[in-house]
Amino acid sequence: MNASANCELPTANSHRDAIGYAHPEVLVSTQWVSEHLHDEKICIIESNEDILLYDTGHLPGAIHIDWRRDLQDPLVRDYLIPQAFAALCSHHGITPETVCVFYGDKSNWWSCYALWVFRLFGHINVKIMNGGRDKWITEGRPLVREVPQRKEVHYPIPACRLDRKIRAFFEETLAHSQKALPLIDVRSPGEFSGEVTHMPDYPQEGVLRGGHVPGARHVPWKRAANEDATFKSASELRKIYQEELKLQPDEDVIVYCRIGERSSHTWFVLTYLLGFPHVRNYDGSWTEWGNRVQAPIERS
Repeated sequence: MNASANCELPTANSHRDAIGYAHPEVLVSTQWVSEHLHDEKICIIESNEDILLYDTGHLPGAIHIDWRRDLQDPLVRDYLIPQAFAALCSHHGITPETVCVFYGDKSNWWSCYALWVFRLFGHINVKIMNGGRDKWITEGRPLVREVPQRKEVHYPIPACRLDRKIRAFFEETLAHSQKALPLIDVRSPGEFSGEVTHMPDYPQEGVLRGGHVPGARHVPWKRAANEDATFKSASELRKIYQEELKLQPDEDVIVYCRIGERSSHTWFVLTYLLGFPHVRNYDGSWTEWGNRVQAPIERS
């Protein structure tokens, strides 16, 4: 069975070191990437909030996945259809067996978003370059402007999507709230309290109401990141999510933000670094909830 047809999430490694990540294989260093720049079994993918950043310089051999143009449906608010995902991968020389290594700006929150969408379509072989673009540049590693021309291949249309396993919709999130199940709002304090309806230093995006989903706990996504854009250690992450938040690994957890991009970072942390098997990302997030007629809202 090829990877695109396998719609299972990874299972936690029962033999891992007690102080390590649950799935350490999904997080690679800048040095590891440097040593695999010319590995034909690997595709390095840059995905940024700033969609023009790639053109100013990128890792040698890295392709660009534009989160708007490449991953979104051009008309309906949804992700691209399976046929379009297969065409995207085929064009970039990605097969179901290709190891896709994602990196980007903003402490990798957008590359985690791209990775989450790839997982949505069942692509299993995914990794994040720890520290992202900023760490690579800080270390003085090379950037190029040359756009690689990878040989086009055939990527089969995914047999299924993980909508019910790693994605949550409004009705499911509402039911989660009503049952007092774990909900994590990863936005800024002002967004969570309802003081503002957008991220600090970002434009207003037309959300009509501010606040948060009733019962949601507030853990800004960036608490999981160090100043150098790397992820915090497993013990630090466990302190945040398991000791402070009292989350249990077997719980059904939903995370959300504004459009699902920042919460993808938290989804990655909980799913891969801490090994929680039942985490879903509500990508409709506050731009849906804050505009939904009769959607319940709390403010603090």
